[in-house]
Amino acid sequence: MDNGVSEQKKTAALTVLTAETIKELWSKTYNTEGKPDWSHILPYYDDNIYFRDSIQGLTGIEEFTAMTERLANRSKDLKMKIVRAIKEDNIVFIEWEMTISYKKNPSSVLYGSSRLTLTEDGKIGEQRDYYDLWGDIFDNIPRFGKAYRRFMKKKFG
Repeated sequence: MDNGVSEQKKTAALTVLTAETIKELWSKTYNTEGKPDWSHILPYYDDNIYFRDSIQGLTGIEEFTAMTERLANRSKDLKMKIVRAIKEDNIVFIEWEMTISYKKNPSSVLYGSSRLTLTEDGKIGEQRDYYDLWGDIFDNIPRFGKAYRRFMKKKFG
């Protein structure tokens, strides 16, 4: 079968991404017995996905999939509460609270948001995650968290 036709059928089989479906998909991704599972949501990503967060930028579904696998392997327990999701035109904003437990450290809550840009065929073509990685993690380290916040307030407040 023609590659373009099979790609159209794959896209047609996916649920249309609304704010509510995004909220449901993300909740299902991170609240699966501790380890996140992206298998149900990866088909919604464009093959040329561009992803950017506080740590890295990457392009392509293979790199994106590898990043999701690294995150799952590093964390002992990962949960995400979707606070809200809003869609306007081809942009979806998600506000979230992620609780992550690393192998040797106490759990930390990261507060953040994601901006998804949908392609013409309704797939996620770009994802930009915004969060304060170090501050939210440092807050959970006794004595260090307070010192970090004093430093940040002195230098940038």
